[in-house]
Amino acid sequence: MGILDDELRKLKEKILILGCLVEEGIRKSVKALIERDSDIAKQVISRDNLINGLEVEINEECIRLIALRQPLAKDLRFITTAMKISTDLERMGDSAVNIAERAIELNQEPFLKPFVNIPKMAEVTESMVEDAIDAFVKEDIDLCYDVIKRDDKVDELLKNNHNELFELMVKNPDIIPLALKRMFIAKYLERIADHATNIAEMVIYMVEGKMLRQTFVTEEIHKLCLEDFMSRQK
Repeated sequence: MGILDDELRKLKEKILILGCLVEEGIRKSVKALIERDSDIAKQVISRDNLINGLEVEINEECIRLIALRQPLAKDLRFITTAMKISTDLERMGDSAVNIAERAIELNQEPFLKPFVNIPKMAEVTESMVEDAIDAFVKEDIDLCYDVIKRDDKVDELLKNNHNELFELMVKNPDIIPLALKRMFIAKYLERIADHATNIAEMVIYMVEGKMLRQTFVTEEIHKLCLEDFMSRQK
């Protein structure tokens, strides 16, 4: 095994550690909400600095590898993907902290009603995060597409949650502050799912060199843009 191979292996291990920390944060933040346990929520908040620090460490290592090793082809895609994944994971950690903070606030208020959509959202979202990281480790393209597909389910549950709470707010305006916090929590979970989707898309790029969001400019569009540009110069 060459020096670069060993460094890439260690980089992957750091990504896995970061992923595990983030998964734990998401799981505990939802647990704190459902079980009304503010101590668990505080644990999530207290570990955010660890996630932030590891994300910085990973990005600095990626920059060092690019500068000193001058990787090519798939090795370069692996490093750039690692940078993007670490950023998405860190933002997931921020969303977990946001859920924990709202949980602490809700735990101090009267209980509104049992949670229905949010636990379902959390279950799907957590599976997406776990599988996105697993796809990165195994370079599993099929698993990537499966993660991307599940994002639609999260969006559907987000809509259901908002509709349910909106109906409650119309019937009883006094519960608006509590209902809005629940809406925020659902939105944080939806954002986490989006970041998991981003990771899956980046893994596809890493393995196949293909960006799913890439757009191709046709000759016709190029011509129209050029004509518009020329007309502005007159």
